[in-house]
Amino acid sequence: MLEGKAVIGETDMLQTMQQDALDLAAKALDFFDVTDATEIARFIKKEFDRSYGPGWQCIVGTDFGSFVTHCSGCFIYFSIGSLAILLFRGSAVPEAEANQFATLETVKA
Repeated sequence: MLEGKAVIGETDMLQTMQQDALDLAAKALDFFDVTDATEIARFIKKEFDRSYGPGWQCIVGTDFGSFVTHCSGCFIYFSIGSLAILLFRGSAVPEAEANQFATLETVKA
């Protein structure tokens, strides 16, 4: 495991979900080397999908930027040492989806 305490940067999750995310990250770091960011992300994502339903996304690394849309109560960004973890459940704006399908129907016609 990577040495260091988890530091939450930003979240809107309930405390229990936050703790699950931190615990899963620690468990992932027990199973995988810190350089296996994709495997760490896959592990956390699959466990959150299993516990809280599908649609979770996880990004793990030492240097990345992001700008995401997420469901309310389903976002956490934290770090353990130099490793940053972003976990969120994606969200789409219903109006945008409706407009997209209207455009596709127009093109097909």
